[in-house]
Amino acid sequence: MNIIGTNIISSLGFTTEENFANVKRGISGIRHYNAGVFDLQEAFMASLIDKERLNDCFSDIPYFKNEHLTELEKAAILSVYEANKQANIDLSSEKTVFILSTTKGNVHLLGSSCNYEFDPQSPLFLWKTAKLIAGAFKNPNMPIVVSNACISGACAQIAAMRELESGKYDNAVVIGADFLSKFIISGFQSFKALSPELCKPFDKDCCGLNLGEAAATLIMKNEELRMKNEKLSMKNELNFSLKSGCIRNDANHISAPSRVGEGSYRALKNILQDIDKEDIAFINAHGTATPYNDAMEKQAITRAGLQEVPVNSLKAFFGHTLGAAGVLESIISMRALSENLVLKSLNFSEQNTDNQINISTKNQPTGKKYFIKMLSGFGGCNAALLFEKLEIES
Repeated sequence: MNIIGTNIISSLGFTTEENFANVKRGISGIRHYNAGVFDLQEAFMASLIDKERLNDCFSDIPYFKNEHLTELEKAAILSVYEANKQANIDLSSEKTVFILSTTKGNVHLLGSSCNYEFDPQSPLFLWKTAKLIAGAFKNPNMPIVVSNACISGACAQIAAMRELESGKYDNAVVIGADFLSKFIISGFQSFKALSPELCKPFDKDCCGLNLGEAAATLIMKNEELRMKNEKLSMKNELNFSLKSGCIRNDANHISAPSRVGEGSYRALKNILQDIDKEDIAFINAHGTATPYNDAMEKQAITRAGLQEVPVNSLKAFFGHTLGAAGVLESIISMRALSENLVLKSLNFSEQNTDNQINISTKNQPTGKKYFIKMLSGFGGCNAALLFEKLEIES
């Protein structure tokens, strides 16, 4: 399925280009926040969206003005609007489906000053949030909600691919969005998963993750329809296709990954069936900088015979953006490969001697056409996506 439009809203910018430019320069959006932020008793490191800029940008778009929209809904709507400047599809068409990836949705409103009542119309329900986002563009279809822990962004792209392959829809709008709150941050603090400093994915001294906020949109079109009606053009498109995707759940533990990376390995094995491993430019790993996750991914990568392929993580740039991670990190990876570039894994210096893989320590050129996106999450869920850079017709 062809990718025809993208957008990212994060601490590093409000467009794909702004975010990518900052990543390419090695700039992190993660900052230190003192105790008291989100009414938390402990300080924390995180990547937070500029809410004033978000409200200013949202007020400039010519779609419905609902004063009761949450920040998450505003960011998602704004992200879709910006992505469609590139894709230029009919968002109100019955042949366009909206798919929302999120892990927490608007759960941060519980106990807040908003005082939403817990009823079927409450925005606390994910389906309601998705309907508000799709409704902003007068889309008549029931949106699809994907909430499967941290692999949600990959699951949403696989769901979009299946919907398009079925022929029911011509276009799919995949949105990944999550915002932070006391509920979310304190949950990760409770099992000592947060790092007190900038996270260090795959480093021997990694000690935990940083959380982040983001809304990211990826618009996909049915490949056969796309090739029939239009020629690929470098001028306004990424020229990438989601070639395959796989989900494998090993149900190892409610929060700890399989020590041998079983589910992740099986997902990788599935997407590698029809390609030459020598054509893979890089692997964008989940890379949370938690010792168990990073060790598990190294096991999966090695078992799949990919230990020589360059590996990077974007978590030290954006933090772990939860339901947005799979969409955001796929977009940045596509943007990098469009420039024949393998990005460095920020804040990495040295890995453990056991089971070593090829961590990318600097931005480096590549002439290869595939990249892999890996994700893993609570409950033993794992996903892998294979993207292909397409040849451009003259």
